[in-house]
Amino acid sequence: MMEPLPGASLQKACRLLVIFCALHLVVTMVYYLAGRDLDIFQYFTENQQSQHDWKNASTTPAAEPHVCPETSPLLVGPLNIEFSNPVDLEETKKENPAVRDGGRHTPKDCQALQKVAVIIPFRHRDKHLKYWLYYLHPILQRQQLDYGVYVINQDGEETFNRAKLMNVGFAEALKDYDYDCFVFSDVDLIPMDDRNIYKCNSQPRHLSVSVDKLGFRLPYQQLFGGVTALSKDQFQKINGFPNNYWGWGGEDDDISNRIRYNKMSISRPNAIIGKYRMIQHFRDAKNEPNPQRFDRIAHTKETMNSDGLNSLSYEVLKTEKYPLYTIITVNIGLPKSIS
Repeated sequence: MMEPLPGASLQKACRLLVIFCALHLVVTMVYYLAGRDLDIFQYFTENQQSQHDWKNASTTPAAEPHVCPETSPLLVGPLNIEFSNPVDLEETKKENPAVRDGGRHTPKDCQALQKVAVIIPFRHRDKHLKYWLYYLHPILQRQQLDYGVYVINQDGEETFNRAKLMNVGFAEALKDYDYDCFVFSDVDLIPMDDRNIYKCNSQPRHLSVSVDKLGFRLPYQQLFGGVTALSKDQFQKINGFPNNYWGWGGEDDDISNRIRYNKMSISRPNAIIGKYRMIQHFRDAKNEPNPQRFDRIAHTKETMNSDGLNSLSYEVLKTEKYPLYTIITVNIGLPKSIS
């Protein structure tokens, strides 16, 4: 039997070695490529996720501010109110930089609970208005209100009609902003405590409970004058204020009757928080006591559904937005008896 040649065995061994090396190389390359593909896929995925996150961050709106608390933490309580020093409106504006033109203010750090229009019936009371703006703007800001100040100026020198001017203020303020609360304020009344909040309640609210001129006491329970607050719904429910009270007096009691006849009640702060100082003044010309007021009050129930917002007529002559207030000058006509 012939034995295999030594050269043939060596050749076979070399072939086996070459095959082994080739297999090793193939396996190594497979692992290498597999790992690289995994890295590329991972990079692509992370890059796509990063772009997605960036797009979300750039398109997602900023979170809205939280709602203001029911009781503002900025309130200080009793205030020292005095009228001995004159007021400079330029300085008042500098001291209230957050108040925008037209007397508008919105809290910076929270969302106000109500949007409040403050309506001031007005004629020839510039000195009083300066004091009002000086004291009330800081108070209203500390109360964290979204508010605007509207001075409704009766044009001409005929008999004054406070209630009709307040109806005009309601109608005109709503053209400016979506207010849901309306505070009606005489220009000569300044609150002595900032805890007396200028906003609306579940019932119509009488804010000027105890005035210094009246001995800091409420003259009678049905009084609803001076400074009052009604929501938009409450005001519309009573058909606004009467338009036919020309001269001083009577409209407050007519409004009180309207509230009662519409099955609402008057709410008030206590006599301490509801304290006010009145700027002393003489009775204005063409604002003498209304001799018809008692007869008109006696017929509120018959007239309230036909005399008010639904019968309001007036002409806006001029609207001016000053740094601390909006003044709207209007022609409200004449009393029927002399028109």
